[in-house]
Amino acid sequence: MAHDNPCPARRRPILLAAVAGLLALTASLVSAPAPAAAAALGTPYLPKPTGPHPVGTTSLHLTDTSRPDPWVPAAKTRELMVSLWYPTAARAGRRAPYVTPRESELLLKGSGIKELENIPPKALSRTRTNALTDAEPSGRRRSLPLVVLSPGFTWPRSSLTGLAEDLASRGYVVAGIDHTFENFATTFPDGRVATCAACAHVNDDDFGQKVIRSRAIDIPFVLDQLTGPRPKWKGSALINPARIAMAGQSIGGAAAPETMVKDVRVRAGVNLDGSLFLPIPKSGLARPFLLMGAPSGDGTWKRDWEHLTGWKRWLVVKGALHPSFTDYDMLLQQLGVDLGGGLKETRSMDITRQYVAAFFDLHLRGKPQPLLDKPSPRYPEVQFCAPAATNC
Repeated sequence: MAHDNPCPARRRPILLAAVAGLLALTASLVSAPAPAAAAALGTPYLPKPTGPHPVGTTSLHLTDTSRPDPWVPAAKTRELMVSLWYPTAARAGRRAPYVTPRESELLLKGSGIKELENIPPKALSRTRTNALTDAEPSGRRRSLPLVVLSPGFTWPRSSLTGLAEDLASRGYVVAGIDHTFENFATTFPDGRVATCAACAHVNDDDFGQKVIRSRAIDIPFVLDQLTGPRPKWKGSALINPARIAMAGQSIGGAAAPETMVKDVRVRAGVNLDGSLFLPIPKSGLARPFLLMGAPSGDGTWKRDWEHLTGWKRWLVVKGALHPSFTDYDMLLQQLGVDLGGGLKETRSMDITRQYVAAFFDLHLRGKPQPLLDKPSPRYPEVQFCAPAATNC
């Protein structure tokens, strides 16, 4: 739902403008004034998590030998990089990097930010995070819910770090997946950097559907690697395999219903501003689902609303843009780039964290969440929606 694009459609292919993560904000950046003071700004940062636990993080390199890569068939296996965030008892250690300098450069170049003055290519690599690298996981055996995060097209798993850190601080294990060749840069442990091979296919008629179907294979594979009989992470015993959910942004959110249809282990899902290129089956999806996005009137949400037959909410966030449900709206403001949205400073992050955490606390932990029952004076930007309402 790249509805934050004010520029003529001819500047991007229609489908690319609809699904392409960082490319969805390129047009906004091209028309934005150059941030002359950006070079003098301080270090970009993610706000502190709101939960009681310190946060640790680590990365896994996983290889699915059962299939070739969908975007580079010459690669006979599907390689994925996964970041894990989790509660830890550690209070000190090395802060995790946000992205590498090379990833920052490719990300900013691919997004069009290189067209603006005074944004250093390595700017995003300086972002201060809150998680401690390779800290020891803490918790009781099979006590922690697991949330999988799937990013927008062209955007890396790091784009949802602010949300991931917050959920981990509240006692969740969070797995953020880089869907290889679908973003501007994925770095493997041996130093290889995979770039966006899928970007060459954005004008294919079935492109959005292919991305969603591929992710609905990636995610169950990652679940197998984390909760199966031979888990790849030393902290896997802490995960409760009966309490698994998924959230995604843009096409990552659009992949949530399909993943839930294909894998009954995923008990609840969140779509953050993603157009549903692959319709929810008419037979329905009876597990809890949250739609949360910017004002748009997206037809696919209206089309599929009745096929969500379980607990459901549709939230519209006034002032939000497509990147507002990631770290990027906030971080770019810190770098002096105003995308034109109405959520300033850390407000976009605050809202996303609170509502997503409330949803998971309700459906994975059974804790009542009045925040999800009606509008809140603390978050007047958030409107409760239904297809018949005019604010949809």
